[in-house]
Amino acid sequence: QVQPVESGGGLVQAGGSLRLSCAASGRTFGNYAVGWFRQAPGKEREFVAAFRRIDGSTDYADSVKGRFTIFRDNAKNLVYLQMNSLKPEDTAVYYCAARGGTQLRRTVSDYEYWGQGTQVTVSS
Repeated sequence: QVQPVESGGGLVQAGGSLRLSCAASGRTFGNYAVGWFRQAPGKEREFVAAFRRIDGSTDYADSVKGRFTIFRDNAKNLVYLQMNSLKPEDTAVYYCAARGGTQLRRTVSDYEYWGQGTQVTVSS
């Protein structure tokens, strides 16, 4: 099984950028679909973006479309989430997740493997 491991979180001012990385521990991502989710204090975990290797398809939540980009570096076996034009409402713990199927999904329960999360804080 694959174990996602996130890195790259931190504190940034509104309008700034951060790049999150998700590495696969235990095995490669292969043809797994990989998603990013986030959870703010007192809120449910929500979908942010997803990527599948088989055809490079991506999916984004409306709240991040045009600002965030999910992409993969196959040579490094990493999946990135590039976050630009960050807003205070983007503050959350960001999680990387993987699922064995190739379909892009937005539901937490559709993903089998989860990382521990990385904190992103956007100051106003």
